[in-house]
Amino acid sequence: MTQTRATPATGGRLTAAQGAALYVGAVLGTGVIALPALAAEAAGPASLLAWLLLVIVSAPLAATFAALGSRHPDAGGVSTYARMAFGPRAAAVVGWCFYFAVPPAASAAALFGAAYVEAAVGGGTPTVAVTAVLLMVAVTVTNHAGVQLAGRVQLALAGVLVAFLLAAVLLSLPQADAANFAPFAPRGLTAVGPAAALLMWSFVGWEAITHLTGEFRRPERDLPRATAAAVVVVGVLYLAVAFATVAVLGSAAAGSAAPLGELFAVALGGDARWLVAGAALLLTFGAMNAYYAGAAKLGAALGRDGALPGWLARGSVAGEVPRRSLAVTATLAFLALGAVLVTGFGTRPLVLLATGSFITVYVIGVAAALRLLPRRSAAWYAAAVTIGVVLFLLAMTGVYLLWPVAVTGAALLYLRVRGRSRS
Repeated sequence: MTQTRATPATGGRLTAAQGAALYVGAVLGTGVIALPALAAEAAGPASLLAWLLLVIVSAPLAATFAALGSRHPDAGGVSTYARMAFGPRAAAVVGWCFYFAVPPAASAAALFGAAYVEAAVGGGTPTVAVTAVLLMVAVTVTNHAGVQLAGRVQLALAGVLVAFLLAAVLLSLPQADAANFAPFAPRGLTAVGPAAALLMWSFVGWEAITHLTGEFRRPERDLPRATAAAVVVVGVLYLAVAFATVAVLGSAAAGSAAPLGELFAVALGGDARWLVAGAALLLTFGAMNAYYAGAAKLGAALGRDGALPGWLARGSVAGEVPRRSLAVTATLAFLALGAVLVTGFGTRPLVLLATGSFITVYVIGVAAALRLLPRRSAAWYAAAVTIGVVLFLLAMTGVYLLWPVAVTGAALLYLRVRGRSRS
């Protein structure tokens, strides 16, 4: 099989600091404001084992994608790596799984942030709906202006968010109680696996920035630096918040829709809902900002490569703004949000549906790394360590794998129909 190297990008403007901020926003995101409680509900204090597992796995996973991105900077990201390793069909499957997972993921993220606002101001479903819509509009407008503005906004957000989360942990930990860790595994240690699959939402994001690698000034230098900084920041913050949630809130954590709010209430006393609502909005905006940027670039690259209609291709070159692809992403996200509000489905199914698609992207991306990276290099060993874990997490997704299976079928059908129309 002849492998083709991605076309080198020119005109990139992102710095290592901005890239690290985009990573932190994409990975830290909305998981930290909701998932500690959902994980505690699924596995009790043993959910900390799931957090630790995913923090450990995230380092070689992030290193794998950073190595691929620095060698092959292209807007196609993991889709490009899959094409180089396995051909156009695998590239289309990866691209579709990521591209069409972002809209439901964005709607879930917007609803997470909106729930905190509703808790602060009241108003029920209308408040949630209006807040979620405004978040989506703000993210769309920011990305419409270009990735450089998105990077600057993200850099400012990252510093505020890190400070906020550290404050929540440090101020609440004096109220920790060792008794909150007993029983450690009320649903058995087997519950750690499903909890890890649920928590994968919190660690999805290492692949999102691969679509922006061509936007870095010097990908071979800046991307590894940005990745290393983000791995440390994200790992420390996730473990700290998860530990504080269990240690301070105990069994009450499982029933909390706003665990960070509860931590601040314990630490400061009184009503901290306004403060936490503001932080939740910033976290939500940061995650959505990174994903809209990555998805918009990916859609343009898929249009360029023939995996989506060619009219999406404008903006695939570094330095250009993929406004057509951004419009598609934003429209689908609004439709997904509308469907959720009308049907009344909660965010948990959306989380698992999106993570099923993202883990599928991880599996194919890591498999591609094993073929593309120099054998026996540090990055190759990182991919080898990671492949078994992502396969395990894929299996833990269960019935929600039906979505990536359906998307895979649609991608392959599109390629077949397109091939017939051109023959």
